Amino acid sequence: MPSEKCIALIAHDQKKDDMAEFAYQNSPLLSEWRLVATGTTGGRILDVCPHLNVTRLKSGPLGGDQQIGALIATGDIDRLIFFVDPLTPMPHDVDVKALMRLAIVYDIPMALNRSSAQILLNDLARSGT
Repeated sequence: MPSEKCIALIAHDQKKDDMAEFAYQNSPLLSEWRLVATGTTGGRILDVCPHLNVTRLKSGPLGGDQQIGALIATGDIDRLIFFVDPLTPMPHDVDVKALMRLAIVYDIPMALNRSSAQILLNDLARSGT
């Protein structure tokens, strides 16, 4: 993958609409970054923001979370935005926890809800990095 800065975008099923709306509202800033997303989330983002540079990986339960984890481990992801649904049981919960553990181990800024994601993007806009 290229060395340009990259943000990973993931959303649980009940949060995909929220992620798509978040991407739409922040598309000017997100357009300055390379974006990687799990399959369905990336598709929903592209539905509302076809101009964004989004690389779609596999769906989370089919290995997309692990693909993003591997990109974090290789230094190809600089930020992680993951809209988590804490109220719905996830069959691939161990993959989600492993992904979050990798973000912590590799000290990747991580936002787990819309408010923290907005703070992360606002910081990027201020710092220009």
